[in-house]
Amino acid sequence: MDRRSVLLCGLAAALSACGEPAPRKTGGAGTARPGDRVVAVSAVPDGSGVLVDMPGNAQLLVVQPRSGEFRAFNPACPHVGSMVNPPARGVITCPLHGSTFDASTGAVRKGPAESGLAEVAVVRSGDDLVLG
Repeated sequence: MDRRSVLLCGLAAALSACGEPAPRKTGGAGTARPGDRVVAVSAVPDGSGVLVDMPGNAQLLVVQPRSGEFRAFNPACPHVGSMVNPPARGVITCPLHGSTFDASTGAVRKGPAESGLAEVAVVRSGDDLVLG
């Protein structure tokens, strides 16, 4: 076996050892159903929010724009579907093309997105938020 064959074989082995890349998360509640737990109330920062992993390889963006007020949004930007960042100073930003959304309502503030983030109903149940 020549040097080139050894190198190519080694490269092929290294790539196969890496396995399949993790599937890209989708936005929304995934396979969760109404009443399923989303996140502990204490995990959602006042004036900000968190991305929460949901069953079915999905994510929700849960925000607490004002103390005790909770909302959830599908974090897939309506422009091309990339995931937005949790809010900073009342603004949710899409890192891909810079669209911004209001953290309280999900409404688009600046494009290129032409519509806001889709809201997902959540309700408080004790110390948790559950799908509504």
